[in-house]
Amino acid sequence: MKNYCLLMLFLALSQVFYAQNFEVSAEVRPRFEYRNGYKTLPVDSLDAAAFVSQRTRLNFDYEQTYFKTYLSIQDVRVWGDVPTLNTTDNNGLSVHEAWAELFLAPQFTLKLGRQEIVYDDQRIFGSVGWAQQGRSHDAVLAIYKPNAKHHFELGLALNATSESLTKTDYTLNNYKAFQYFWYHTAVNNVSLSFLVLNNGLTYYAAPQEEKVDYNQTIGTYLTFSENNVSAEASLYYQTGKIANRNLSAYNAAAQLNYSLTDNFITGVGAEYLSGTDMNTTSTDLKSFTPWFGTNHKFNGAMDYFYVGSHSNSVGLIDAFINLKYQKNKLKVGVTPHAFWSAATVVDASNKTVDDYLGTEIDLKVTYNWQKEVSFQVGYSQLFGTETLEVLKGGNHKATTNWGWAMVTVKPSLFKSSGNNN
Repeated sequence: MKNYCLLMLFLALSQVFYAQNFEVSAEVRPRFEYRNGYKTLPVDSLDAAAFVSQRTRLNFDYEQTYFKTYLSIQDVRVWGDVPTLNTTDNNGLSVHEAWAELFLAPQFTLKLGRQEIVYDDQRIFGSVGWAQQGRSHDAVLAIYKPNAKHHFELGLALNATSESLTKTDYTLNNYKAFQYFWYHTAVNNVSLSFLVLNNGLTYYAAPQEEKVDYNQTIGTYLTFSENNVSAEASLYYQTGKIANRNLSAYNAAAQLNYSLTDNFITGVGAEYLSGTDMNTTSTDLKSFTPWFGTNHKFNGAMDYFYVGSHSNSVGLIDAFINLKYQKNKLKVGVTPHAFWSAATVVDASNKTVDDYLGTEIDLKVTYNWQKEVSFQVGYSQLFGTETLEVLKGGNHKATTNWGWAMVTVKPSLFKSSGNNN
């Protein structure tokens, strides 16, 4: 009887183990950058910057019949930010993601914890993968997929600086809370998404009185592809309040691509992000903000707009051309941009200036040497105007360029899987 029980226990444990999927993976990503006018125009008295930053991640992915968990620990550093005989680190390890997804029903799951939130082209919600630290949220997501054509997600977040017994101010440069609904459907070669985001930001109505104002982003994203043609378009509107100021802003974008050959794709596109006139007497805001988007992906690789700056500003009109070549392991992309302000810009004497901001040309080359190893290099040149100098300072006549080189190594260190999932 004892041997029979031991046999039954062994068979049960073996079935549990057999039903599990477990993987340990890593990422090592050093990147060299030369910055001579990156994000802002050069200043004559200051030299260009050159450095190497690195992201290192260790990921644990576990899945079984009823739930899935994921943990991503990362270290972000600049080479040389600590001495070779260091006793402490400047940044230390951080948790990029730590979440659990519960499979409550065949069509319904609940995902809780620190997680990346990515939708559509990443204009409103993105992982910000270019930044070494990336972006993740503390949130709960309710996910419902009734069939292959329909996908619903509801997201909720509530932030605080610490545990407390009474109400405390939330002073981080972050949202206090959000709620959103996202829906996606696809029929044949057309896909459509719809997003509603309610975003709560803190502000001080008086020196000791913290309040929360909510603004809403409502919009849609559409893609289409057939034969050699692909297209995408989006339209978003923002309303509500920011720091007790009424908000009314919008964003419209469209892009059309055509495959000339199996290896060469060309395309054109434009984006409009509304802005607030610099000489307005109104307190209303008309500046659109892509709140949690991967903004490095848009409006030029030199990050002059919406990457840590340009919020609540004069907006932007971006017209661009995409030229892409791909063969085997090699990818080459060239993207010229032309920029204009969407609202009125005035100089120090309150004189209205021309709305043309300048032209940027971006080059990016990727070589996927192995499945787990890729090499990338890039170069960008910006030709700014006096109007851009009004907005950014610096010298628009100075040579303004940026170059970078990056190696990404993403090995799978250990993997065990069963066939019951």
